[in-house]
Amino acid sequence: MDTILVANAGSSSLKFELFAVGSGLTKLVKGHVEGIGTAPYFIVKDAGGDKIVDKRYSSSEVPDLSSAMHRVGMWLREQHEGELVAVGHRVVHGGAEYGRPVRVDRRVLEDLERYIPLAPLHQPNNLALIETLLELRPDLPQIACFDTAFHRGHDPVTDHYAIPAHFFAEGVRRYGFHGLSYEYVAGRLQEIAPDIARGRVIVAHLGNGASLCAMRDGRSQECTFGFTALDGLPMGTRCGQIDPGVLLYLIEQGKMSSSDLQDMLYNESGLKGLSGISNDVRDLLASEDPGAILALDHFVHRISLNAGSLAAALGGLDAFVFTAGIGENSPVMRERIATKLAWLGAQLDPMRNENGETRLSTDDSKVGLYLVPTDEELMIARHTHGVITESNSSL
Repeated sequence: MDTILVANAGSSSLKFELFAVGSGLTKLVKGHVEGIGTAPYFIVKDAGGDKIVDKRYSSSEVPDLSSAMHRVGMWLREQHEGELVAVGHRVVHGGAEYGRPVRVDRRVLEDLERYIPLAPLHQPNNLALIETLLELRPDLPQIACFDTAFHRGHDPVTDHYAIPAHFFAEGVRRYGFHGLSYEYVAGRLQEIAPDIARGRVIVAHLGNGASLCAMRDGRSQECTFGFTALDGLPMGTRCGQIDPGVLLYLIEQGKMSSSDLQDMLYNESGLKGLSGISNDVRDLLASEDPGAILALDHFVHRISLNAGSLAAALGGLDAFVFTAGIGENSPVMRERIATKLAWLGAQLDPMRNENGETRLSTDDSKVGLYLVPTDEELMIARHTHGVITESNSSL
């Protein structure tokens, strides 16, 4: 049995899924190693969602990402017979050059290292895992799948900033992210609501990272993210859209260093910064603290403002789709956001929303409201299978 491993490396975590390759792709197991270097624990669930591994380690046993990958690899070799034919990776930033999945070699890896400053929370860890596997298994195909690639077909007017034009040629442009999630949702919409999928749709990827994407006929037209993953909506710990003058002020008058400013914008802002309590929406919903109330009100407000902007970019709106952690799991937040979209013609059905049905809007709603769970790992597995199949057929 041939298998494909999908890996998503974070600063202190490693998520993975194993797929069997046959007439299609079948999910075998899903797991993660969290708390790497501090309090590591290893959890694996089978295809039905039942937990089959729940093991904790000392920090010295799993001190870094490389050792975590070694633990995962050992467990997979012991528990699953068959041949691992490729590893697919989520890589956040592919820049302007990489608009489709690609097999990674040393040259590609060096190219992608140039984008570390544009995605400092994600890119270093994505690439570190690839580097580790290149050393351990140099002949094993590794496929990089980019969060930016889905947005590469934009009209140039969408991706330019109003700064001297030569900066665009140097790569200072709007890229957009969460593309693997948006690509998966666009495909699912074609299956569950084909007429809607061909129309004007805003998809809201709402999790610890949050963004909106405007689509027409399943293709990205505009995204709230820009040059980096700081722009657009406020997120769990990231600021979202901010006046550049604020940053100049903090540097000049606040005497903040670039590293201090980066840490604040990426790790201490967003819901966490506004509330002073938590970056987790569940904690904020359970709190009566004024900071928690402000943070959630601000989050909903900015989503509604950006939805209006994207509806204008599309020339109208046929559907609004919720996905990712908050979008999939919080009826309260879906209701609050849908209320703000009423002016566009969206009417939420309370019972459908509470039950988490695929269609959330009333039958006579002018704008459809939908819930479509995302699956970035399956999207990566599909891309990985496509690249190796294409490569094999060209031999």
